[in-house]
Amino acid sequence: MSDEEEDYMSDAFLSKIQDVKPGVSMVRRVKEAMKKEIKQKETNVKNRQKSFKEQEKESREAALQNAISNQSKGFALLQKMGYKAGQGLGKEGAGRVDPIPLNIKTDRGGIGMEEVKKRKAEEELENYRQKVRAQQRNETKSLEDFRSRVRTEREERRIEADLRKSQRACEHLDSQKGISAPREEWYWPDIQEDEEEEEEEEEETDELTSFDKLHILTSYLRGVHYYCIWCGTNFNDEEDLSSNCPGDTAADHE
Repeated sequence: MSDEEEDYMSDAFLSKIQDVKPGVSMVRRVKEAMKKEIKQKETNVKNRQKSFKEQEKESREAALQNAISNQSKGFALLQKMGYKAGQGLGKEGAGRVDPIPLNIKTDRGGIGMEEVKKRKAEEELENYRQKVRAQQRNETKSLEDFRSRVRTEREERRIEADLRKSQRACEHLDSQKGISAPREEWYWPDIQEDEEEEEEEEEETDELTSFDKLHILTSYLRGVHYYCIWCGTNFNDEEDLSSNCPGDTAADHE
């Protein structure tokens, strides 16, 4: 048993606690004294187990709280050159008053590592921003492409509908004038052709789109029958047509 540890059952130890709490049983007083002694020892051990970094930090903070003493060689040299405590550096005393603050490294990185990490973080942030901007541009372009495709499909359906309407009107008006066959096979709807005529027709009309056919057919209806499919009116003559019809396209009638 070491000198620091006491025998809890010795007369010397028991004499310390005999009059602490009169009336309390001896066993209970011994247990309380033992707990108090153990707790005190644990506190002392804990205080002695401060890490080197903690001790270093405490020493550094304590030193920074104190002004530079006259025992410092650097401070003594400054005083020889006329410097006074609390005065700024420089000939005019307009320089730094307080010491340059310390920047303690707590990691194992080499000199300049912090700048490298900072620059890398900035580059990663910029790359992320560029990816976000690129994604937004792609989403915007996709949305514009979708809207354009929808507009195109809607326009194509409208042209097809106007073409069928023009074909039916052409057949009806031609029949009223005693025309038994259309000027072009596609001027009338649902014309039945044999295989040879189909092949010839395909060769002739392959290059014509629905828009081209609509333009040709509406010009024929206006020039021959003075009829406008969008007005739905059969005008008396060319002068009546030009005076009362807004135009020769669907957009003119909107």
